[in-house]
This record gives sequence, C-alpha cells and structure tokens, in this order.
Amino acid sequence: MLDAAELATGGLTSAEAARRLREDGPNVLPAGGGAHPVVLLFKQFAHFFAILLWVAAALAYIAGMPALSVAIALVVVLNGVFAFAQEYRADRAAQRLRDLMPTRATVRRDGKPKVVDAADLVVGDEVLLQGGDRVCADARVAQAAALAVDESMLSGESVPVHPAAGDVVRAGTYVTEGEATVVVTATGSHTQLAGIASLTRHAVRPKSPLALRLHRVVTVVGLIAVAVGVAFYGVAMLLGLDPAEGFLFAVGVTVALVPEGLLPTVTLSLARAAQEMARRNALVRRLDAVETLGATTFICTDKTGTLTRNEMSAVRVWTPKGEVVVDGQGYAPTARVTGEPDALYAVRTLAISAVRCSPTAHVGHRDDRWLPVGDPMEVALHVLAARVGADTATPEATRFPFDPRRRRSSVVDGGGVHVTGAPDAVLPLCAPAPGAHEAIDALGVQGLRVLAVAWRPGTATGWEDAERDLVLLGLVALQDPPRDDVADSIALCRKAGIKLAMVTGDHPATARAIAAQVGLLGPDRLVVEGKDLPADDTALGELLDHDGVVVARVTPEDKLRIAQALQHRGHVVAMTGDGVNDGPALRAADIGVTMGASGTDVAREAADLVLLDDHFGTIVGAVELGRATFANIRRFLTYHLTDNVAELTPFVFWALSGGSYPLALSVLQVLALDIGTDLLPALALGAEKPNPRTMVGPARTGSLIDRPVLVRAFGVLGPAEALAAMAAFTLVLLAGGWDLTDPVLLATASGTAFTAIVLGQLANAFACRSATTPVKTLLGNRLLIGAVLFELAVLAVFLFVPPLPDLLGGRAPTPLGWALAAMTIPVVLLVDAGHKWMRRRFA
Repeated sequence: MLDAAELATGGLTSAEAARRLREDGPNVLPAGGGAHPVVLLFKQFAHFFAILLWVAAALAYIAGMPALSVAIALVVVLNGVFAFAQEYRADRAAQRLRDLMPTRATVRRDGKPKVVDAADLVVGDEVLLQGGDRVCADARVAQAAALAVDESMLSGESVPVHPAAGDVVRAGTYVTEGEATVVVTATGSHTQLAGIASLTRHAVRPKSPLALRLHRVVTVVGLIAVAVGVAFYGVAMLLGLDPAEGFLFAVGVTVALVPEGLLPTVTLSLARAAQEMARRNALVRRLDAVETLGATTFICTDKTGTLTRNEMSAVRVWTPKGEVVVDGQGYAPTARVTGEPDALYAVRTLAISAVRCSPTAHVGHRDDRWLPVGDPMEVALHVLAARVGADTATPEATRFPFDPRRRRSSVVDGGGVHVTGAPDAVLPLCAPAPGAHEAIDALGVQGLRVLAVAWRPGTATGWEDAERDLVLLGLVALQDPPRDDVADSIALCRKAGIKLAMVTGDHPATARAIAAQVGLLGPDRLVVEGKDLPADDTALGELLDHDGVVVARVTPEDKLRIAQALQHRGHVVAMTGDGVNDGPALRAADIGVTMGASGTDVAREAADLVLLDDHFGTIVGAVELGRATFANIRRFLTYHLTDNVAELTPFVFWALSGGSYPLALSVLQVLALDIGTDLLPALALGAEKPNPRTMVGPARTGSLIDRPVLVRAFGVLGPAEALAAMAAFTLVLLAGGWDLTDPVLLATASGTAFTAIVLGQLANAFACRSATTPVKTLLGNRLLIGAVLFELAVLAVFLFVPPLPDLLGGRAPTPLGWALAAMTIPVVLLVDAGHKWMRRRFA
C-alpha cells in the first residue's frame, strides 16, 4: 500500500522505475498453468476405450490379421486427434485475460508525460487516464475530473462508477469519460484481474454427462467383449481345437464385439449437431457440450446483456405538469411519445437541462446503426432530448462534475443552473413539488432507475452556491429493457422442467424488477444479496435449489460457489455470463454460456457455448437440439447393438454346435460391417430433428442404455436380423449340398449372410428412427436415405471389387442367395411393427 506522501510525488524517475521493474517484474498477467499439449494428446490415446482398442489391434496383429490391426489403430488415432484439437482449444481461457491489458500507457516520469509499454508500469507510477483508456494496473486516484469508469467486466454492475480522489480503479476496466491521474498500487499477478485469472485457471471443468455415460457404456461393452472372448476360448479348448487356433478364434470374437465405430459415430453426430446449432446462432466450443446442454437441469443467468439489451433508455418522465411515456427502440432519435401538451412542453424543458449536465455523451450513426458514446445514462438523456424535440446543444459552461458523495452534477451557463442526480440528493434542494415522492416510489417499484432534474435562474461560483434554491423540473425513469424473446424462452424452460436463477452483480431492486417483468421471479419471490449467501456450501445449495431465485451483488467467487453448490445437489448447471468476472464460473459449470456480440474474449474462451446473436432465446433452441442429440445417440446405440447381435450370432451357432456348424462371418467381415456399412446410417440417425415432445418434461439424464434399448436391441430387432441372416446362410449351404469342404460354397454362403446383415441394417436404420411410430410414417430423413444408398454401394464394392471379396472371405450371393438376403428387410420391419403395436396396445 502506498502512503499519502508517495501519492503526491508527481511521478517516479526513470532510474527508480527501472529499479522497481527489475525487483517486481513486468506488469503482465501470469501465464496459464494448463497441461502441456503433448500431455493432452497422450490422454486421448490412454483412456479405457482407447486402451481396449489398442489391445484389440495388437492381438489382431499377433493373430495374423494385419489389415484388421491397422484399421482399428486408425480409428483410435483419428478419434484421439479430433478430441485433442477440441480440448486444446477450450483449455486456454485464462490466457485470454492477457488481452485485456493495454499495450501502452501514459505516465509521468522525470516530471514529464511519457508513453511507455504497459508491461513496464511499476508500483508508484503516475498514470494519466482519459475517456476511452483501458486501466492497465490497479491504482489509486490522485486527481479526477468528471471521471467515470466502466467496471461491469469485473463487478457485473451495469452503471459506470465515478471514482473520486482516494478511490481505487482496477486493471481491465476502462474510462468512459473524464480524466484522472492515478498512482499504481499493484501490477501483474498482484492485481484483482490476475486473481480472477487464477480462479479461471484452477476452476475444474467437470466431466460432461455424455462422457460419464459413454465411459459406462464402453466399459460394460468392453468387459463383455473380453468375457465372451475368454468363454469362446474355453469352448474351443473343450472342442479339442489347437490352443493357438483357439486363441486366434477368441481374439476374433473379442474384436468382433468391440464397437469400433461407436466413438466415431458419437463424435461425428455431435459435430453434426454443433453445425446445426451454429446455424441457429449458437457456437459450440466443446462437442460434448451439445449433449450437456440438453441434460441441463438448472440455468443461472446473468441480467445485463443476457436478459436485457444492455441499452439504457428513458421510458417515462414525470413532471409537475403530468407524465409522458416514451416508447422507442435502441438509440434511434425517433420514438412514440405520449402525454398531454403541457407535460410534453415540460419534458422538453427538462431534457434541455439534462443534456446540459451531460456534455460528453452523445449518439453516433455508423453502418446504419445508432451507437452510444459515453456514459450510458447520459446517452439516454441525449436520446430522450432528441425524441421529444429538445435542443441537444451544450454551450460553454462551468461544470461541477458528478461526485459519488454528493450524487449530483451541475452546470452553470447562460440559461441558468442545471442539476441532475439521485432523487434523494436533489429533492431536498428544491422547492416542494407535490406528487414527486409518490412518483419516485411508483417508478422504483417497476425497477426503473430514477434521475431527478432541477433548475434555477442566475449564476454561481461553486457547486455549493449552484446547488441551492432549485426548482424540480421532473423525474426521468430509465430502463435497460428486457430482450423481446426472454419471457417466452423462460416459459419454455419451465415447460421443459429446467429451474432458473438470476445471478447478477446489479442492484437487488433492479434485479427483482427485471426478474418479475420477464417472468423469472419464483412464487416465493426470493431475492438475496451476495454478501448474505450462507458460508456453508450445503446450506447455499439448499437456499438456491428453487426455481426463480434472484441473487444480486455477486462477486466472481460467489458465482463459482453457486455453480459448485448446485452441482453438489445433483444438478447439471448451465451458467451464463459475458464479463471477465464470469470466467471462473463459466469454466466450472457443466456448461458455460456466453454472448458473442457483447461478451468479453475471456468469457468466450471460458464458455462452452457462445450465443452469436446474444439472444437468451437461442439457449432454448440449443437445449432442444441437445435433448434431440441425446435421443439420437440412443437411436444409433440401439442400431449398433442390434447389428452386434447379428454379428455375434454366427459365433454362437458355431460354439453351440460344437464346431460342426461353419462360421457364417469372418472377423474382417464383422469389421467391414462395423466401419464400412454401419457408420453412415448411424450418423444419419444422429441427425434426426427434434420432435414436439422434446421440450416437454425434464431432461432424460439416465443411462444411454436402459431397459427399453436393451429389449429392442437384444429381444426384438437383433434376433430378427440375426435369424434371418443365419437362415439365408443355411439355405444357401443346403442348396449347394452342404459340402463344407467346398471353399466356393462356403464363401458364397458367407457372402449371402454378409449381404443379409447389410440389408437388415438398412431396415434396422428406419426402424430405429422411433421407438413408437411405424416405419411407414418415417420417411422424412433425407440423410438416412442417402446413407442407405451409400451402404448399398459399399456392399457392392465388398462383393464385386477385387481383392476385397478374397480379403474378407465372402463371394457375391447366387440368385437364391439374393432373394433370401432381401427377405431380411420385411422380417425386420414386420417384427419391429409388431413390437411397437404391442407397446401401444398394452402401454
């Protein structure tokens, strides 16, 4: 801490600044402590499923199947590289905080102003600030003239503060108007901004629900594959096979059961959903965030810029002559103004005085847009003047700037003394104005910010002389209006069983009013300030685990605790925010959502989802797509498991027959089914659009593979496809005389079984589009039709293009074989239709 003497030195010498720079180090934020890229890349190749596939590849190579080994390894590598790229990009949030530090600063050294690199600032430097400058270190104000600082990125408070001499300004904030001389008190890692950077770096992003579910799925499937392989090895030994041959056979069975195409299908399905979200103005930065958003049970939303437009505007004006209502959009100078003629005239007079007290603010026009320049509240006064037809000129005047202690500002010009400020700071200086206090109460209940405007004729030599014997011209009610679609979006969230809370740095009264206006405030109307939150995380979770809670005046630490407390209550938490202060909570939440247009770089890097249009309603559309993605993953898991039943059945027939029944499929044929013909229809199932039931009721947060999925895969569709394929295989062998020593007959029968399973996959894909609706009404997925046509083309390649038939071990079917294989389609569809009918009949 600097003492009063150092604050008054008038700047450091260059020699002293250089000495302090050597001792304290440069004024830069500390580098992030994230994992090295090589470590991140290695992690993608070392999780359970990847290790399982590596072992399968190694065993396939040992078993003398190098083609199979290479194919499996390629699947692992492609998945690992893609996942690494996503995680590496998302792991740099804290680093972006460095971009908030300006590169240059004006200081006073050796008694003269001098421009230096911001990194060279040291404690004790006098920094000269003016409107538009970014504050580059924590500092204490030595002198200030009409200084206004936007601290919203750190505090969440939407209205600029007006620091006076002795107050502190923080690195990362910026000056909206005025000028000041400040003395640096902390640099680099000792600033408050660096503290937030540390919170962001150390906030641990939880595993997504999808990652947890997939881990369970692949663990169970992997263990089953290994167990079945071991069991088949035991069967082979009992049948008297050579141990080496039995081992190779067991390896083949294990590899056949490992769903090599599962991770590529999930990854590409998520990517497809992410592309659809981008078309709806929601940019996904982590693929698994697609499904996480769909699983969300609690949304903690910011207020300013999220529920509201972040556009301050005057909506009502009270005067002793009556009230005027102003209905306009943004900062355009046109609006619908209604009121009695006397009231309109009084408002014009009021607006002239208000503008005289706001000479540095105005509205600019660029690219067909009206843009604010200066303090948002003062800009709103200029817009009000333009909308009511008042003069917006600001002649030469003596100005007494706004002071946070007086909470007023005043101007003396040829037209008299003009005063604006907080009503309770201005009204005591005015003659009695009947109805003014009642109007203040009524406007305050509506959550509007109220500004008093007063005037008197004459001149003044100081603010004490100016701010006396005033006449109240009126009260201006200002509002940061809610976004148009917020109320409908909140209603949809509740329809979907999602709880909501407003978490904001703004004033409790303002937060309560906006929450009530958009329908967010819950029935218990609970509003709590950050300073009153329980210190115990369990008690905090119990307090907040209600729909419609409003938490105001929160700190970055508060938002982080709120996210973690709700997670401990079992919620999947989505946290929205757009400021630097939101970074830690965005990273720690299950899914962080920020705004693309108004959000900071830090928030965008820490978040998982960026709303490109800044509309809260876009979140609802993203939730719908996330839920649809979860349903789609269940669809293609049913599809995968059904086909696995068909792929395993030939090995079961062989084992149960004691080896007398020939194998209908080779291991390479199974892999060709998994990756060559199975993949595209599964991806097409991942592109199914949401249906009307998607946003009704709570999100499904259970297992990806539950009883209905298992029944359909292992009890209905799987057996139908498998038995039809085995029947085709058997009948072709019988038609050929059952000569098991004839390699051509065996290869033709195997090719028939292979074709039957592919055609069964075709029917299975359409059946899996819905668990309840018949196939005849499911013809709206054009991607699936294209995938099926491609599947048929791949089948032709596998059967007719050398050397693939010899490599896989199957030949093209005979005419009888084609007819038998084609019968798989109606068999699967009829069995599926019967099952769906029974479910509807006995539901």
